[in-house]
Amino acid sequence: MLLILRAIIIIIYSILVCVFGSIWCLFSPRNPRHVATFGHLFGRLSGVLGVKVELRKPPEAANYGNAIYIANHQNNYDMITAAKIVQPTTVTVGKKSLLWIPFFGQLYWLTGNLLIDRDNRAKAHGTIGEIVGQFKKKRISFWMFPEGTRSRGRGLLPFKTGAFHAAVAAGVPIIPIVVSNTHGKINMNRWKNGLVIVEMLPPVDTAQFETASVRKLATHCREIMSAKLEELNAEVAEREKNGKI
Repeated sequence: MLLILRAIIIIIYSILVCVFGSIWCLFSPRNPRHVATFGHLFGRLSGVLGVKVELRKPPEAANYGNAIYIANHQNNYDMITAAKIVQPTTVTVGKKSLLWIPFFGQLYWLTGNLLIDRDNRAKAHGTIGEIVGQFKKKRISFWMFPEGTRSRGRGLLPFKTGAFHAAVAAGVPIIPIVVSNTHGKINMNRWKNGLVIVEMLPPVDTAQFETASVRKLATHCREIMSAKLEELNAEVAEREKNGKI
């Protein structure tokens, strides 16, 4: 019964956000400020699912300039966990097929996100060039999932290098974001589904990697994120065990 109730609330809420959000965005289409606004609105569904999401970010995060944010990509629940920490003027880079999801696809495009054709390497490289070009024109940041797909409980997958090529070419920092484990954590028929921690780590200066390979930068960031993910998972397990959520 709880599953059905939650499903109804989530579907109705999501459709309303997408429909009215798309109408709202028509007044200033493709404005990058919209992404954080609607990301935070979807993040409110965490309460419906019985998940407490704890956000952690450096005090100076609000003053960060252009950057590329990278995060671990676990499953569809990222929309209600990681989305809560998206910063203003940050847009995501998503696969082209997202455009065809009813209601959501239209909002995704209108809010200013970039769509990438993963099956066409030439177009994918063109998207990286577009990212670099936008950095030079205006205040904007990009959110990317360097794993390239959802991990679904397989831990932190190997990183692709697109985000890191763009960061080095544009001369902007990489800002890692780590979300504690959500795989198998959320039971729609369970009232409380525990704690999820979303932490923004300090920026990684890409200038020191200009003379090194981009792969070294990717490996460095993955090592930082892997260690933090292990740390967060251990903390969540301990706090849930002791009821200190």
